Amino acid sequence: MAQLQSSFVRGAAILGLAAFFSKILGALYRIPYQNITGNEGMFVYQQVYPLYSVLLILATAGFPTAISKLVSEKLAEEKEEEARQIFRIALVSLLLIGFVFFLVLFFGAGKLAEWMGNRNLLTLPIQAVSFALLLVPAASAIRGFFQGYQNMAPTALSQVVEQLIRVATILALSWYLTRTGFGFAQIGAGAVFGATTGAVGAIAVLLFFMRKNRAEEYSRNVSGGPRSKSSIRSIVVSIISISLPVCFGALVLPLFSLVDSFTIANLLVDSGLSLNQAVIAKGIFDRGQPLIQFASFFATAISLSIVPAVAEARARKQDQMAGERAQLALRLTWMLGLPASVGLAVIVEPVNVMLFKDASGTDALSILAFVAIFTVLVHTTTGILQGLGRVYVPAVTLLIGVAVKLGFNLWLIPLLGIRGAAVATVIAFACTAALNLFALKKEWGTTVLKGLPLKTIWATAWMAAVVYLVMLGLKALLVDGDESRMAMSVIALSCVGIGGVVYLWALLRFGALTRADLEKVPKLERKILPLLERWRLLELKE
Repeated sequence: MAQLQSSFVRGAAILGLAAFFSKILGALYRIPYQNITGNEGMFVYQQVYPLYSVLLILATAGFPTAISKLVSEKLAEEKEEEARQIFRIALVSLLLIGFVFFLVLFFGAGKLAEWMGNRNLLTLPIQAVSFALLLVPAASAIRGFFQGYQNMAPTALSQVVEQLIRVATILALSWYLTRTGFGFAQIGAGAVFGATTGAVGAIAVLLFFMRKNRAEEYSRNVSGGPRSKSSIRSIVVSIISISLPVCFGALVLPLFSLVDSFTIANLLVDSGLSLNQAVIAKGIFDRGQPLIQFASFFATAISLSIVPAVAEARARKQDQMAGERAQLALRLTWMLGLPASVGLAVIVEPVNVMLFKDASGTDALSILAFVAIFTVLVHTTTGILQGLGRVYVPAVTLLIGVAVKLGFNLWLIPLLGIRGAAVATVIAFACTAALNLFALKKEWGTTVLKGLPLKTIWATAWMAAVVYLVMLGLKALLVDGDESRMAMSVIALSCVGIGGVVYLWALLRFGALTRADLEKVPKLERKILPLLERWRLLELKE
């Protein structure tokens, strides 16, 4: 039993590290890509990729989890043939879904591009990305099969290889096609084709593992024990019912981005901008995507690590413990997401120049920075509600948020341009987060954020004030008329470091972060608590 638990923990750690690496790389590559292709290139990529992401999530999200759960259950019952049957049915189902979505994208590319506002620029990239839908579903099924055997290495390695090849393809083809004089349609097509080359790499890794282990545990003959087979319908229903909650959670960001793909450029043209001006403006607006990912990444990662514990406590009928764990997850989310969001809004100008060469769209990006706090709240509350068995509540609130986003886009973009789109995004995510929090309040009869916001807001205000003054001082010292990229980089990085130190001091000083909080998170208790005690920071709150 101890060996099995150790294997499970090790496997979870491997998957966690692979996911961490993939997400960091996924946030980083957009910056050099924009530097290579400019705002027009960013426009093409960000118009097409959300559409692909939504279809990909519908086709594959949650399937590895569902397959691994069902396979592991059959293996525990010593029904290996039924485990293989589940894998075969899931593989065929996923390939069929992927093929249907491929047909929709490839043959509907012209019409979809027209609806997005630029048939000439977007048709070829949409067709280029469609081929990935023929391959990624197979990788998803194989990953689930390996995970069912508690073998996480193939999934982790294939994810890393897939992301590395995808990013390498994006940057290499965009650099080559830009350098050789191709148009933005061809450059965008080359970039999004990285999804296909990445999938090829992932499948190659997975097939290598399958071949390597075929003679050992994945293809041994089963003697004795039951050989009865489940019906195809029951297996498909089980897979869908398990994967749907994961799918809903994964759809949050792509659906909001998809609304922007179909509305921003069109509305900008309708409000009087030329098509080229609208393309550039949307490309500038899309700079906000990696900024939001950076601002919200660590808050989401830490808070969601607690979410499975909520499901465990509820399953054991320990409602009080489930409530305490949910409250801790939300406190950490708020405590990390709020300063990241506000801090980004304060220093967005030097960050914009540092990452994207110029300060274009700084006003819109400063508004968009506030999306980060609501994004992490949506992710965390969605996970908690799913852990409580309220699977469809987040789906409803998500659709309401998307409808709010669409409505405010239609109203505000003609009035304010991309600033209106930024305001609409903040309002929509705030609405979704508020609805999820209301659902949690109904679940426990009280708010799970009780007593926390004011202390964290006060600490964040201290941090923001200090960072703003430091930024003004460094700009006066380093910027002499011309905003050089190097000077702005020094300002941005200095402000981030100083802001982090000031915020931690303020949290401890005002009692928003206590010893009891740190002791509830094992990694923080082991690694952070001794440092704080050595520096005597915890004494400030006493």
